[in-house]
This record gives sequence, structure tokens and C-alpha cells, in this order.
Amino acid sequence: MKLDKKALAFTTGIIWGLTILIATLWVIWRGGGNTLALLQQFYFGYSISYLGAIIGLIYGFVNGFICGWIVAWFYNGFVKSPEE
Repeated sequence: MKLDKKALAFTTGIIWGLTILIATLWVIWRGGGNTLALLQQFYFGYSISYLGAIIGLIYGFVNGFICGWIVAWFYNGFVKSPEE
């Protein structure tokens, strides 16, 4: 069985983007450490703020999309499909 690259890419992009959004909002609302601020090293413009949460959502989606597509591409390259 081969994986659909676009479906996996969109799924991982949405999940990773929402994870960063929710984690940032959680830190804003509940307070907490600055560990999440380390994302500033990877995501230009990200900060622990409402605007930073949106920027993190966008970067997270793009990052997750690329990683999901690569995982599906590798998986499809190594799996033996029944039609072959």
C-alpha cells in the first residue's frame, strides 16, 4: 500500500501548526517557562505573543507539510506494492 503524499503532508502540516499555536497560547494564558521561545532560533519572527502564535502556526504548517511529504516519499520508495 502506497501513501498519498499530499494527504500525509497536509495532515502533518495541520497537526504541527496547530500544536505550535496551542502551545504558544497555553504559555500566554497560563504563564510558564520560556522554553517555547527557543523556536525563535528556527522560525524567524516567532515570539510568545498572539502574533507569534499565528506566525508559529504558519511556519509549523509549512514545516509539517514538508516533513510529511518527505516521509511519504521515502515510505513509497521502500514499500513493495502488490501491483508490481
